Amino acid sequence: MRIGMILDNTFPPDPRVENEAISLIENGHEVFLFCLNYSAQIKNEVVKGIQIKRYHSNKLIYKLSALVYTIPGYSSIMSKKIYHFLISNEIDLIHIHDMQIAEAVFKANKKLKLKTVLDLHENRPEIMKFYPHLQKYPGKYLISTKKWKKKEEEFIKKSTNIVVVTEESKREIIGRVGIHENTIVVTPNTVHKSYFEKAKFDSKILNEYKNNFIILYVGDTGLRRGLQTAIESISKLKDKIKSLKLVIVGSNTSDAILKKQVSDLKLEEYVDFQGWKNETLFPSYIEASSICISPLHRNLHHDTTYANKLFQYMSFSKPVLVSNAIAQKNLIEKTNSGLVHLEMDVQDFSAKVLELYKDKKLRDHLGSNGKQFIEDEFCWEKTSKNLIDLYDNLDK
Repeated sequence: MRIGMILDNTFPPDPRVENEAISLIENGHEVFLFCLNYSAQIKNEVVKGIQIKRYHSNKLIYKLSALVYTIPGYSSIMSKKIYHFLISNEIDLIHIHDMQIAEAVFKANKKLKLKTVLDLHENRPEIMKFYPHLQKYPGKYLISTKKWKKKEEEFIKKSTNIVVVTEESKREIIGRVGIHENTIVVTPNTVHKSYFEKAKFDSKILNEYKNNFIILYVGDTGLRRGLQTAIESISKLKDKIKSLKLVIVGSNTSDAILKKQVSDLKLEEYVDFQGWKNETLFPSYIEASSICISPLHRNLHHDTTYANKLFQYMSFSKPVLVSNAIAQKNLIEKTNSGLVHLEMDVQDFSAKVLELYKDKKLRDHLGSNGKQFIEDEFCWEKTSKNLIDLYDNLDK
């Protein structure tokens, strides 16, 4: 089958798009990827078997994309490009990556009536509520998250099938939209076995932290990720844990707030801001750590999704400490691979860190459980099966 994937962004990088495309190619399908080009990238090329078709875009169109469900300009422009892509590549079935470009796809497909798979990478209407530009003028008045949610529900009903990242997301959509559970498949963003089996470690990073008890966080450092809780806990833990360090590998525009908190609490000696690093270095930081954390604030988005970092942590046998955001809480309790703290609760976070610090056998046991779960059940080679089965059925 000739699958047309639609992405309203540049490519690469996009790990989910790449992983799905490669798995489908390995199972006998052809994958053509519609994506955007803002520079001098090659217009058409084949990358890892993915037949990439780049369509020119510009800053104005990019800005219009944020207003896609406020004014119709973006969808009208993109639908013409998508129609050309579908016709010229003789696409049999459309796979839409996330909802921002979905309306343009349905416009382009109005006459063709091809089957569509809507791949919801996240609960976009819910997470948008936390975007900084939607908290102030003019975004606060131009972009309605209620309209985005209404559109999401419309696209879900129009699609042949839906792909989501967690069982919690699947249940939330079924309850809210009322579609049949058989139309939704779950495909989490897990790691390939090669991620941990073929990992290369940076000796400089390992040596830098070899004498420390490291609490590690990797990824986006936006305030909703909960790092303020972790930072405040360090002021309570620094006198109880020898050679303690909180290492933060990642960045966000709100980092100044986190750094001011560290300065106000006089914790510069105990908190390392490493900034954003190439993801090839993540295994080295994880290997150097003692505990890995995901202290997410609770909201409907975080309650129904996984942070990819969890699977990266677990694949290297590290015990994890997560907040009680439902999806990650369920995962960690099911696999017995870490401890759960109450969101934004410094006392509970600190107590759980101390519990892990004082009991190395517990850390090793939890880490081993997580590693086994990834190897046996939750690596990409296993979790992509639902997606492959979906396309096999659609092909029939």
